[in-house]
Amino acid sequence: MGSCLCKDKNESEEDNNDTGVGRTQRHSRGSLRNSYRNPEVLQTNDTLKTLSDTVDKLVRETLDVISTMIDNEPNPPSSILMLHIITEKPAGWTELVRSLMRVVPVEHPMGPSVIALLLDDSPLPTKESVLKVGEMVAPKYGLKNNLRKERNLCVILGCLAEKLAGPSSIALLNNSMLKYLISNLNEDIDPNVKLLSLIALEKFAQTSENKVTIQKTLQEMKQSPFLALEEHVSSPNFLMRQIGFCACWCLDNYFPVSGRQYSYETTNVSNINAMLNTKDVSEYLKISPDGLEARCDAYTFESVRCTFQITKGCWYYEVLLITPGVMQIGWATKESSFLSDDGYGIGDDKYSIGFDGCRRIIWHNAKSIPHSLPTWKSGSILGCLLDLDKQEVIFTLDGESTDPYRHIFNNVKEGFFAAASFMSFQQCRFNFGLEPFRYPPQRAFHNFNESGKLSSSDKIILPRHIYLDMLRKVSVRDDSCTLCFDKKATMRLEPCAHRGFCVTCTEQLKFCPMCRSDIRTKVQECTDSPVNVEVSEAEVMSTET
Repeated sequence: MGSCLCKDKNESEEDNNDTGVGRTQRHSRGSLRNSYRNPEVLQTNDTLKTLSDTVDKLVRETLDVISTMIDNEPNPPSSILMLHIITEKPAGWTELVRSLMRVVPVEHPMGPSVIALLLDDSPLPTKESVLKVGEMVAPKYGLKNNLRKERNLCVILGCLAEKLAGPSSIALLNNSMLKYLISNLNEDIDPNVKLLSLIALEKFAQTSENKVTIQKTLQEMKQSPFLALEEHVSSPNFLMRQIGFCACWCLDNYFPVSGRQYSYETTNVSNINAMLNTKDVSEYLKISPDGLEARCDAYTFESVRCTFQITKGCWYYEVLLITPGVMQIGWATKESSFLSDDGYGIGDDKYSIGFDGCRRIIWHNAKSIPHSLPTWKSGSILGCLLDLDKQEVIFTLDGESTDPYRHIFNNVKEGFFAAASFMSFQQCRFNFGLEPFRYPPQRAFHNFNESGKLSSSDKIILPRHIYLDMLRKVSVRDDSCTLCFDKKATMRLEPCAHRGFCVTCTEQLKFCPMCRSDIRTKVQECTDSPVNVEVSEAEVMSTET
């Protein structure tokens, strides 16, 4: 998605960039610092405005510019920089929260993501400021029958719960706050508020004390509200479908109900031969029990590849867009890097290419290429075709096609995976051939599900707490490989002489993982025989993928 908007450059870097956007933003920063003396007012170029009006204006500017940020600019937009300065004071931080509640439209496809971005970029709030947010659920703040304020407050609460995990999160989740969030799961509550309340509860539960408190409250209820919400997991209404997905995730990972089976135990995966790879995914991406649906609710840019790799021929898959925000969906190789904290995903290196239907661009090598297809929306079908014989990548949106793209083949010729990256609060479902395609290409092609193969164990997507419990019970032999902890360590690297690696892991190394020195030879130390086998670098390279 280009440069990470929430990371500021340091002062020395700014001093060396005294032209264009960098100079303008730095001067804006300086003038803002000089003017921000009174916490209630801010001197601008035009006139003296109230802090409230100024923050509202800057939030609106951020909403306008965020969907046009398509290049790797060295600095965030000036509106974000100014808001960062304002929120250095408690009064400014509190005003930002109030502004986000009243300004960000419910219908804006990137509204929740912008709220998460601005809160993540702002300084840590004081305890008093956090408690003021907790008071905003009171009737005096006019939340009742105000969809915008309620939805945005729930987004804010979830972001703060994630950012302030620990004592501050515990202080924020007082009795009235917990009662408010759980009451938002009732049937008569607007789905927008319901969805973000679900996510807020999940993020509060990332602090163990909060998790115990929430579980205790749910157990005192006649029936967990998550059970009714889970039934919407396959709803044709895409907002309700998001609610069903998040409720199912909470029941599996945070708030299990006695007598309810975990989703992986009830999901039929017998005909699935290709899915999203849970062993090749960034940390906070949520994947459905059948491995075909993914969602991101973290403020980081989360990525995943599928389980099937392409080496030749023409291949195609489709994606159903559940949400219409920023996602980069397309093709990647093993060399592609997932730098979720820095905002880099599919299409942000030379080994991947991604389609962005929200900003209407193609991403490759962190550079944007405009396309003529319309903006995608919930329910849109994205088609992704990769023809290695003709060296073409083609994307379609609801049957309309882009021109072929060939740039990526200058760097890589084979070894592609279907892949995607997700901004906050985004969700989609992949069809690798399990179901008939809606808009199949007008050329011969293969699909992953017909050609892929997965073992029964590979198809099981465990809840994270069960997976972690299993890891804790695994005993590692003293002679295990220090990289995979699976096979026996029999290899020594030369010239550094570091040991502790198996044959499989060693074949993939170009540099020593301990000292980062070049590897000239790799020596197999066979403990059952006095004979050592030296493997030349050329021989190893010939077997690498």
